[in-house]
Amino acid sequence: MENPYIPYPVRIDDIEIATEDKSLKTFKFVFLNKGDEEKFSYQAGQFAELSIPGVGEIPIGIASSPVEKGFVKFTVFRTGVVTSYLHNMKVGDIMGIRGPLGNWYPWDKLENKNVVIIGGGFAFTTLRSSIVYMLDPSNRSKFKNIDVVYGARSPGMLLYREELFEWEKRSDINMHITVDGTDDPNWKYHKGFVPQIVEQNAPKADKDTYAIICGPPIMIKFTQPSLTQLGYKEHQIIMSLENRMKCGIGMCGRCNIGKELVCKDGPVFTLEQINQTPKEY
Repeated sequence: MENPYIPYPVRIDDIEIATEDKSLKTFKFVFLNKGDEEKFSYQAGQFAELSIPGVGEIPIGIASSPVEKGFVKFTVFRTGVVTSYLHNMKVGDIMGIRGPLGNWYPWDKLENKNVVIIGGGFAFTTLRSSIVYMLDPSNRSKFKNIDVVYGARSPGMLLYREELFEWEKRSDINMHITVDGTDDPNWKYHKGFVPQIVEQNAPKADKDTYAIICGPPIMIKFTQPSLTQLGYKEHQIIMSLENRMKCGIGMCGRCNIGKELVCKDGPVFTLEQINQTPKEY
C-alpha cells in the first residue's frame, strides 16, 4: 500500500488567468512519471491536495474531466499563504499533487436521468469537470436532459467563459448563465441570484430528475427551498461540501459534521444524508 501522504510530482504546464480581477488562476499540470498519471485515476466530483514543499498543501476540487487525458487542471482562488505562493509560480515549476481524494457524484445512479447542474462563483470547478464528462461523445447518450444554472457576481468573474458560451450553442444542453448585476448594455444572459434563476428556469422534478449543487454555503442554503418548491425530494438533491475539506483522508478530524468526515465520506452527500447530521452546514 502506498503512503497516502506522499504526493505525485507534477510540472506546471500552463497557467491561465481565470477572472478579470486575477484572483483565480487555472493551472494545468502534467505528471513527471507516466505511472503516477495512471495511478491518479479520478471521477468528476473528486478533489486533490496541491502540495508545495516547505510551504504547505491545500484541498482543491479537480476542474479537469476524466475524459481529458495527459494532464489535470485546478482553478485556484488566491486567498492564503499556499494559494498566494502558487499564484506566483511559473510554467515549468515542479510541485506535488496528492490524491485523488473523496467520493464523487453518483454517475451510475444518474444514468438515464435528467441532470440539473447548479453552481456559483469559483466552486464551479468540479461542475465543469462533470459537464465535460457528460457531454463527451462516449457518455452523452447515458444521460437525458442536462440543464446548467451558473452564476457569478459579474461577467468578468465567470469561470471558463469560452466554454460556457460554446456549451450554450449546443442543442444537447440547456445553459442558464447569470450574474448578480452588470451595467454592460450588451449582456444578453440573466441577471439575478442563482436561487432565483433556478426557480425560474430549472425543470420541475419527477422521479427521473436529479440536481447537483456546488457553491458557497449561502448559495446552497437558499437554493434548497427553490428546488423543494420545484418538487425535488431530499434524495434528489446532491451537494458537494468541498469548502469543509481538510487533510483529505479523514485523519485530522477537522472536516467532521457529526460522525461524517467530509474528506473521507464526502465531499458529495445527498440532502437526505446531510439532514441526518448536526446542523453545522
